[in-house]
Amino acid sequence: MNQPIIQLNNITKRFPGIVANDHISFEVERGSIHTLAGENGAGKSTLMNILYGLYQPDEGEILIDGRPVRFNSSKDSIACKIGMVHQHFMLIPKLTVAENIIVGQEPGSALKVDRRGAEERFRTLSETYGLRIDPARRVSELTVTEQQRVEILKILYREAEILIFDEPTAVLTPQEIDEFCRILLDLRANGKTILFISHKMAEVMKISDRITVIRLGRVVGTVEKDKTTVPELTRMMVGRDVSLERRDRRAFTGQSSLLELKNLRYSSAGVRKLNDISLNLRSGEILGVAGVDGNGQEELVQAVCGLIRPDGGQVLLKGRDITGESVRARKEAGLGLVPEDRHRDGLVMEFSVAQNLILGLHNHREFAKSGVWLDFPRIQENAGALREGFDIRCADVDAAAGTLSGGNQQKIIIAREASRDPDVFIAVQPTRGLDIGAMEFVQKTLLEQRDRGKGVLLFSLELDEILSLSDRIAVIFKGEIVDIVDAAGVKRQELGLMMLGSRAAAEEGREAHA
Repeated sequence: MNQPIIQLNNITKRFPGIVANDHISFEVERGSIHTLAGENGAGKSTLMNILYGLYQPDEGEILIDGRPVRFNSSKDSIACKIGMVHQHFMLIPKLTVAENIIVGQEPGSALKVDRRGAEERFRTLSETYGLRIDPARRVSELTVTEQQRVEILKILYREAEILIFDEPTAVLTPQEIDEFCRILLDLRANGKTILFISHKMAEVMKISDRITVIRLGRVVGTVEKDKTTVPELTRMMVGRDVSLERRDRRAFTGQSSLLELKNLRYSSAGVRKLNDISLNLRSGEILGVAGVDGNGQEELVQAVCGLIRPDGGQVLLKGRDITGESVRARKEAGLGLVPEDRHRDGLVMEFSVAQNLILGLHNHREFAKSGVWLDFPRIQENAGALREGFDIRCADVDAAAGTLSGGNQQKIIIAREASRDPDVFIAVQPTRGLDIGAMEFVQKTLLEQRDRGKGVLLFSLELDEILSLSDRIAVIFKGEIVDIVDAAGVKRQELGLMMLGSRAAAEEGREAHA
């Protein structure tokens, strides 16, 4: 075996009250794609931030090409030809592609930047790696996929030989994911070494050469991709069997309509965001809404929940027109919401678990004497019951919500909304940022709501989640519903094409399922 390009020996990193990395050791072969897998909080990002020089280890050593190194900053790691594409891009929207590429690395003299030379080098890299993009375009005008290409070109411009990718496919369509995987394979073919952080098993199994699994800050093991399976990897990550497979579907005959949207229209700043949206959510159904981010999903959720007033159309809840009613009135009428941003819209991070579990319910007779004075013993009792029922893992219900993991924060929101016993459960990106174990719990809860006869309106950018949970799927593109399909028969690639606006794919799908 050749000398590994990266060796991590007993890397340990401590933060107050936690050991994020506990004597982690593994090797990465030159010219390979090495995946780092594990649940949230397992220590993956901390470890990669150490390799990129953003953190320094408390113990252990890093070897690059057999030589011990110590990175005190990202400049040190860049000097060792290491580059990193973060989950949240580090680009300046107002600058052009070329300006973003060369910022901090400007060729020429201190007084005059050789822009022509930089753009020529940029074009060479673009052609070599199949990452074609106009260097004169502003980053603010680019799609997510194009911005990702800029980030890759940025680190290639700095002559990186080791490329780190942190959850790079989180907001991509299936077609875009396929293209991204092709890019990684091309980079490997050109001799680059890839460190890939991902929880999406399909992608991990598609492109990885070796996979290192971390659980609770420790290495569980490193396996060859060709000698493992998805169930085995999942067990290594979680410590038990986990099921996120497609669920059995049911036949619908005469179920009552719970939520009906009729010709919803909405414009903002002269741009049509919703264009005659019509949907019907039935009792005992999960209706998934699939689409590339930014195609009207946010406005649709806001229109249903009362955060914006549509320009036209109606929102009917159990036959009652609630189009002009307040958020509180809609919740009282039977609407529950798991918002996309749990920190901004779902929780008060400084409040305790118990307090967050009654947000919006504090004036109810159950928790307030005479509707005014809070009944603290009852609030604590409620919190204890929901903590146990929804497996909210915290030291105490008086602990601040901000001290809990993302999965447990999401459980607080779901527990609170479920305790209201809503007729319609709206879930927006309910598993975003969650590990596999927490994802399984959230998905199981949504299915339980469905099985109790509730209607679940599921918004997700994760097609695997949409396909796994939904009974029907509505595809949205540029504020319009392209098609509504039966989830049991639709193919992933069909959905991906519809999400990109292909009405031909929609027609083919209808014919295939006729």
